[in-house]
Formats: sequence, C-alpha cells, structure tokens
Amino acid sequence: MDQSNRYANLNLKESDLIAGGRHVLCAYIMKPKPGHGSYLQGAAHFAAESSTGTNVEVSTTDDFTRGVDALVYEIDEAKELMKIAYPIELFDRNIIDGRAMIASFLTLTIGNNQGMGDMEYAKMYDFYVPPAYLKLFDGPSTTIKDLWRVLGRPVVDGGFIVGTIIKPKLGLRPQPFANACYDFWLGGDFIKNDEPQGNQVFAPFKDTVRAVNDAMRRAQDKTGEAKLFSFNITADDHYEMVARGEYILETFGENADHVAFLVDGYVAGPAAITTARRRFPKQYLHYHRAGHGAVTSPQSKRGYTAFVLSKMARLQGASGIHVGTMGYGKMEGEASDRASAFMITQDSADGPYYHQEWLGLNPTTPIISGGMNALRMPGFFDNLGHSNLIMTAGGGAFGHVDGGAAGAKSLRQAEQCWKLGADPVEFAKDHREFARAFESFPQDADKLYPNWRAKLKPQAA
Repeated sequence: MDQSNRYANLNLKESDLIAGGRHVLCAYIMKPKPGHGSYLQGAAHFAAESSTGTNVEVSTTDDFTRGVDALVYEIDEAKELMKIAYPIELFDRNIIDGRAMIASFLTLTIGNNQGMGDMEYAKMYDFYVPPAYLKLFDGPSTTIKDLWRVLGRPVVDGGFIVGTIIKPKLGLRPQPFANACYDFWLGGDFIKNDEPQGNQVFAPFKDTVRAVNDAMRRAQDKTGEAKLFSFNITADDHYEMVARGEYILETFGENADHVAFLVDGYVAGPAAITTARRRFPKQYLHYHRAGHGAVTSPQSKRGYTAFVLSKMARLQGASGIHVGTMGYGKMEGEASDRASAFMITQDSADGPYYHQEWLGLNPTTPIISGGMNALRMPGFFDNLGHSNLIMTAGGGAFGHVDGGAAGAKSLRQAEQCWKLGADPVEFAKDHREFARAFESFPQDADKLYPNWRAKLKPQAA
C-alpha cells in the first residue's frame, strides 16, 4: 500500500522543523527490498510503522491521529538517506513525574520497523532533540568533576584519570582480585569491574566488595592519594541492583564518593540505567555498552550507530560511557569516532546530520578502553584534542614488564609527554616507566616509533 500521500511531505524544511521545536528528527540509511515500490513509498511505510500507521486503512483514524503522524521530510535515494520527523506528542511519558524515557524513543524509532518485510535494511545514524523534549530527560547527575574533586584536582581541565580493568576478567577469587587492585592503585587512579563480573560462586559479591574496600584503604594510606573503583551493579531485577548498590555504599562508608556504579546499559536496557541514575544520584554512573556491536557495528545494516548510543546515554543520565579507542586500540572504530566524544561532552555539538544544543545538560565523560597502552596515548590525545577523560587500560597496565603500578605510571607519563609536546622517544629517556613501555609493547613501538631501539635500549634495560 502506497502511504506516501499521508506519511511523507518533502516540502517540509528541516530548518522550519527545528525552529518549530515540536519534532524529534531522525536520519537513517535505508534500502527497500526490490519489488516493493519506490524509495519514497518504502520510507513512508517506515514512518507509518513508526507512528500511527498500519498496513490497511482503519476506521478509528481521525483528524487528531493524522496530526501526530511521523513524516518523511527528506530523501536522497542515491545516498540511501531518509529523514523522518516525529511529533514529540507521540512519545510516552512517565505517569509519576511526566518525564521522558529512552524506551519509548527506541520503541518508535527503532521498533517494529526493523522487521518490516519490505526493508532490506534501515539504521539510524543521528537524531535531533528539540528543547521541549530535551528538558524531559534526566541527564547526568554527576560528572567527571565529581571524580576530579575526590582526587583533589581542579574541577576544570582536571585531566586524565588513569584506570584499568583487572585481568583476567573472570576467574580471580576475591583476595587475588583485591591484591591486583592494590598493586595498580600504587600508580593509578581508577579501577573498574569488567562487565561479566558480579556474584560468581568463586567470587561472592559481598566478599569481593569487602576485599576491595580494604585494598583501597591500604593503597590510599600508602600513597596519600585518593583512589576510585567502579562496581558492576547490573542485574535483571532492579531490587537486586539497589541491594548491590546499598551494600557497596554501606561497606565503603566515608569513601562512598570514591565509588562509581557500572551498569551494562545495552544488555540490561534503559530501565537499568534509570534505576541507577534515580536511586543513586550521588554516584558516578558508568555506562558500559557490552553487546552494542550487535547493532552498532559498521558491519550491521540495522539498528543504530555507536554515535546514537552515546547520545542516548547522555539523555538518560550516564556520567560516563565507553566510546571506543577511535582507531587507536584493539576495538572496532575510527578516528572519526571522536564525534561521539564531542557530542557527549560539549554543550553545542555537530553530529553526522544534526547540530545539537544541550542547553546546559550535564556532560557525559568519554571512557576509553580496548587495547590501549602508553605508546598509543600521545597520538590519541592529539586526535581528541584534550585529556579530560577516563582510560581503563587492562593489558596496557598489567602487560607492562614491571607490573601494574609501573604500567599505570607509564600511562600518566604519556599524558605528561603529550601536554609538553615532547618527542615520545626523547621523553622516555628521563621517564623510566614510559621507557619500559617500549619493551613491554615492542610491536606498537616498532610501528609508532621505528627508531626507538637505538635510542632507548640502554636506558630501558
């Protein structure tokens, strides 16, 4: 059925829709299956399925219903580009407080339309939120400023938070895990649970929390510096999440502000993020995106991109979210991924298709992980343009030949090298931990700094 007369209006101008402030705009890369009509017909069917339409005319449709139709307002078949305007009235609101929810946004914009029989594929690449809808989202309650404050740093440009993930991600009992934490904390700032860690039979949750609390206190006493830990509280049941969070806060006591709560926001969903954001508003909310590649990978033609995921995380209230390594680590990504970092940290930012004004909504910290080490850091900071982020280097810390504490110090020295604008090989001559990183990761060293062996081997030995 051709629904383009109702669900498409190519005379609409994007600038007018934005000025009107009553529509969420979404940009998709879409391809209809052959034999199902024109590109515009496919786009209109997509918009209909996303809003008020169905496959047949129904008797219950009235003039008001037509007033909240989603409308295709721009197409470019050669680029497979489709843009749709969704009236903000379409989206579900909480009955308890009238606030917006990401679950409803996804249900409409990435819902039944993903399984339509006449679609080869359709993937969201960007979206725009008008002020009237933006103000209905929670946004972050805590930011990297709160972590800088705990660390005793300036709350503006407080810099690089050196973190790690204890490896192996599974298989360590509570005390060996805590011992590894203590070792890293002698040189670093921040440790996070890896996403599968929780309450395994060989590592009971409460035993692990107590052991990590003891390790943090000992490390702080030894170094005279504050330390941070991000505990995984993800669960299917929000009561379980609350129970884990409350036990952590009770155990850490006066160090409660040294603890972040990690939630697997993709696999556990928006309800889990909002549970943590609302029940524990004083804790740094660490959005882990495990599993997101199922829909965000460039290999996937359906779903949405990692950029869209990051933008939704800021709306929901994530204090920080993993944004990949922008092509500098082991995880899939490109240097252009920095657009995600800009979108979640700036108050005014450009996406692939839309400019977004955040109107003072708190920023979300980029959290970088996945195959990073000290040798890759100067180039990474050059690409991003600043170092106000959290790095969680697992192998990059514990793969250092002198251990986790030295690995942490090498990462910190890498930031110092970048800030000074120094040549990394020359800088390494006077910074032992950074110099030893060349021996720890020789393949990266050979690729990035081909002349390092002649200049550094005597100093690094």
